[in-house]
Amino acid sequence: MSSTLSSRKLYTILLIACATGYFWIFYNYAYNPGYQEGVNTCIIKQVTSIPCPSCGTTRAVLTLFNLQLLESLYWNPIGLIIVGIMVFAPIWIAIDLILKKDSLYLFYGKIERFFRIRWVAIISIILILANWIWNIQKGL
Repeated sequence: MSSTLSSRKLYTILLIACATGYFWIFYNYAYNPGYQEGVNTCIIKQVTSIPCPSCGTTRAVLTLFNLQLLESLYWNPIGLIIVGIMVFAPIWIAIDLILKKDSLYLFYGKIERFFRIRWVAIISIILILANWIWNIQKGL
């Protein structure tokens, strides 16, 4: 893989990100039961009063954990990706460590190369911009 990111660094970053995400979700679920109102932690929204493309992701994850798929998609479709990463990354990393393999690292390399393809990058940017416009329109 051409990336300067080693498998050890990638796995460490993913595990720290997942642990932080678990903490954040637990905190919001346990101590902010009215999470639909939410606490505005987005720096971009605090500075500009405009929601960023990922605004609503915490609410999306929380509603998805409550098995409310459509409401989760309404808050932010990015929440589905976040839940997938939070559920599967630690399991995949554990399997790689037990079997002494680097299959997640190799998969990451394939995904990275895929998103470097010009048309994939353009479509991805358009989807993120569309999500951003939708967040603004929804008034998140």
